[in-house]
Amino acid sequence: MSALEGSDGEVSESVTEPPSSTVVAETPKLAVGATFTTVTVAYPKCCARKGCPGVRFIPRQEVSKKIVDTEHRQVTAWRYECMSCGHVFRVYPRGVDHKQISKRVNGMAVMMYLLGLSYGAVEIVLGSLGIGIGKTSVYRAVQEAARRVPGMRQGKQLEGYRAKAVGADVTSVRCHGRWVTVGIAVDAINGMVLSIDELPGEDAEQLKAWLEPILNAVDAEVVVSDDADAFKKVSDETGRSQQVCKSHVGRNTEDLVEELSAIIREGQDHSLEAIQVSPERALEDLACLKAMIHSRRPEDQACLEGIYLRYAQARKPGKGKKHDVAFRIRNLFMDRWNLWPRLTFYRNWKDEDGNEIIDGTNNHCERAIGWWIKERYRSMRGYKQEQSALGISRLIALAGNHLARGLHLADLMA
Repeated sequence: MSALEGSDGEVSESVTEPPSSTVVAETPKLAVGATFTTVTVAYPKCCARKGCPGVRFIPRQEVSKKIVDTEHRQVTAWRYECMSCGHVFRVYPRGVDHKQISKRVNGMAVMMYLLGLSYGAVEIVLGSLGIGIGKTSVYRAVQEAARRVPGMRQGKQLEGYRAKAVGADVTSVRCHGRWVTVGIAVDAINGMVLSIDELPGEDAEQLKAWLEPILNAVDAEVVVSDDADAFKKVSDETGRSQQVCKSHVGRNTEDLVEELSAIIREGQDHSLEAIQVSPERALEDLACLKAMIHSRRPEDQACLEGIYLRYAQARKPGKGKKHDVAFRIRNLFMDRWNLWPRLTFYRNWKDEDGNEIIDGTNNHCERAIGWWIKERYRSMRGYKQEQSALGISRLIALAGNHLARGLHLADLMA
């Protein structure tokens, strides 16, 4: 996790390793605990003053700097003078800057916070390891790292990345006493988080304004979401196919089938008689729907249409009256009939080997919400600032995106 590696003295930001012909200043006394090691500080590549074209510098002074670090109590920097503008600036070893706390320690503090410790708990743990850092410094390190994580849907973050299918969902977090709507988009195939952004609302136009740039950036063909009408409209207006999460639809359908079946068995509702459908037939149709929702065969759409037509004559009750069973069954079959192509899309979308590309769920999005947003948020009982809600969630998601190969958190503070 460290950007400070052993005793290799490299400089950050405006300095790099010099060519062999350039002057290299060696600092013979770098304190590492009770030992001393020689560290090489590289020659600056450009002047630290903004706009100065200077590339030639004079080493002026060797200076010592005390730091808070797991290995080094003190490092040595060099002061250089620019021969073009006369500006004098310091060049530090890699992993150290003008601040007292090294980037290695800041990286450790951020890592512990992301793993679930509070700012105060991080202070206690680091203190037990002999690293003196207050919880305010931990807070600053976390906020600084969060600020350096870009909005993930911005151009540079997604530049060159391609995703055939994008999963999208909306959640909310409590921030300073009010609920903030947060949109999250992921690669629906591998689960990588593409975007976490605050949204003004959840209607179709607001979702489209947020999601369309992401779809265009990754050249997505398919939108994976729940069965909310707003996402259906977004997929239609952006010209993308849509896969509705089979888990959401399955659970909702099963609940409705059980509820309607129970009402029919009670025999108190006689609305089916008006359309000449027997209770036994209605129960059989509902059981058939439940079976089709589990099998999700594209060819069953015609069967759904036929069942819907059986209930199509059911009339909507008058204003202020409760919807009867016949009308509710009519709406249920009409909705599932219209939804069927979106629900079974994954059955026909296959790769060149004939394998299904996606599994028909929006589980990657659900996991991202749970792991990268809600899990850390629950232990905090709400954020104090909206920017913190976004920044921390993005930072955790960025770490999650790098689980396979690891993420140098200290590099975010470079």
